Amino acid sequence: MADELLSAPMTIEYPFTRTTGPVIGAFLTGLREGVVLGIKRADGSVVCPPTEYDPETGDALTEMVELTDTGHVMSWTWSGEVREHQPFDRPYALALIQIDGADTAMLHGVDVDGPEAMSTGMRVKARWRSEREGHIRDIACFEPEVTP
Repeated sequence: MADELLSAPMTIEYPFTRTTGPVIGAFLTGLREGVVLGIKRADGSVVCPPTEYDPETGDALTEMVELTDTGHVMSWTWSGEVREHQPFDRPYALALIQIDGADTAMLHGVDVDGPEAMSTGMRVKARWRSEREGHIRDIACFEPEVTP
């Protein structure tokens, strides 16, 4: 009997779903509608993408603000190696983009022909997917803004 192995069937599961919450949910809904949202801090500055809490003070944030879909490149790097699950099937720039009206930057891909087409400070505009679902990938990428 001492050598007998005891066993019992067991299923490990996590029977719950997680919601995005009121802030991230509003941001993603905005993206689905082709709108970029930020959130205002007590000092009047705007965080984009929005967060539920002030990154410096920890205070709850609730005042969503509509922003443009244009901005400027604060910093960037060239991604020359094509990898699985990246936003493009060719080399591209990965940039910190400060959306107009925001005081922080978001990380996203920029579609340009090569690193010589990128520069810190350059103006960019979102290229939206034709079919959107409420995901950061609803912005297909940013591209250089063409000024008249």
